[in-house]
Amino acid sequence: MNHIALNYMRDDTEPGQGPVQVGWLLTDPKGAVVYDPPERLKSGAENRAHAKSASRCPAVISMEARYFVINCPFDIHIGFGRDKTGKATLINRAGKASTIRGSKLGNVLHLTNEAEWRFPDRPTIQLKLPYLFIADEPVFVTQISAFAHYRKTQLPGTIFGGRFPINIWPRPLMWAFEWHDPTQDIVLRRGEPLFYCQFESTDPSRPIQMFEAQMTPDLQGFLDHISGAVNYVNQTFSLFKAAERARPEKLLTRKGG
Repeated sequence: MNHIALNYMRDDTEPGQGPVQVGWLLTDPKGAVVYDPPERLKSGAENRAHAKSASRCPAVISMEARYFVINCPFDIHIGFGRDKTGKATLINRAGKASTIRGSKLGNVLHLTNEAEWRFPDRPTIQLKLPYLFIADEPVFVTQISAFAHYRKTQLPGTIFGGRFPINIWPRPLMWAFEWHDPTQDIVLRRGEPLFYCQFESTDPSRPIQMFEAQMTPDLQGFLDHISGAVNYVNQTFSLFKAAERARPEKLLTRKGG
């Protein structure tokens, strides 16, 4: 067993020592079965027989060990259109054949206000997700596209990435997408990689240990304390110091621990 694997199994260390402990949980238990646990990025059925195989390269292994995959929970096939008044709308191309009811799809997927688009010809959509990451030491998460996943038909745009500290600003993730070519439909398949999460601590040599966390009263109270700030403050990063002062000492608790 290699050094990384040994560290990954340890969970009895204090913050700042051993592996970086990151917890994940779902903020909404409804329909939790459709949301896969985050998975460590792997190259698949790669060739490890040859000593010079890329899959045995320490640099590749170290990189993949720091990325976790969030899979798409639904089958989605949508198009873009405008109604009689010219208002931008989403069209459920799957119709009655859709595996998710239209009413439920509308609860999790929406088109942002046209005034908020970065470019007037590039609609922005958001898929609401219940994934939340938490740590008890300084850890940043960076949300990026699933660059190692090959699609025969590429998506007609790019995702909005983001980076923030999960120890003082934990918040549910979403998949935000900028639709560069709205004449082409967006097709997402359940179980396919939707995006990756990369985790960084103050010491890049420490491996990441991921486990399912528990929603505790302290964590729920802290989430309530910081939630909704984006609706009232343009630059939420300016609130980090205030959030850090209000943060309980311990928020990360292993589920069932």
